[in-house]
Amino acid sequence: MNTNLATDLFLDLETDTIETPIGTIVIVVRGDHLCALDFEDCRTRMMKLLQRQFKPVELVSTCDPAGISTQVKRYFAGEVTALAAVPTLTGGTAFQQQVWQGLRQIEPGQVMTYGELARTIGNAKAVRAVGMANSLNPVAIALPCHRVVGANGKLTGYAGGLERKRWLLAHESI
Repeated sequence: MNTNLATDLFLDLETDTIETPIGTIVIVVRGDHLCALDFEDCRTRMMKLLQRQFKPVELVSTCDPAGISTQVKRYFAGEVTALAAVPTLTGGTAFQQQVWQGLRQIEPGQVMTYGELARTIGNAKAVRAVGMANSLNPVAIALPCHRVVGANGKLTGYAGGLERKRWLLAHESI
């Protein structure tokens, strides 16, 4: 009989960190699904999103969980489609999931406005809601919210910062 009830209250998720040209990235995996991909300096936000989805979690350091660290490294090495097929487990509402899956339709080197993304998911009037869902994307880069721009084509909002968004877009268009 397991007498360590405290550990039974937390869901163990595997985690790894990767050094990149735009900062340390934290990945979190459950089974073979990516649950979080965020920047180290956004860890508080990442943990809040993970706890919203899974309740209490415990991050267990693991080398290359489900091979996803390797995929992230390949992306940063120039293989900009390396994360396109990584399975994700995002949680969120049905609408958020619809927006996040819509992000996968934006090819590397391309951008889409929030309004275009709203139309793509069949809800043209939901521009602000699309923006809000985008801001809560738990798996940045894999679900490429950095490819969404303002109506005038200018860079707007990115949880990791506009400099990182600019870098990612430049990286993908090479």
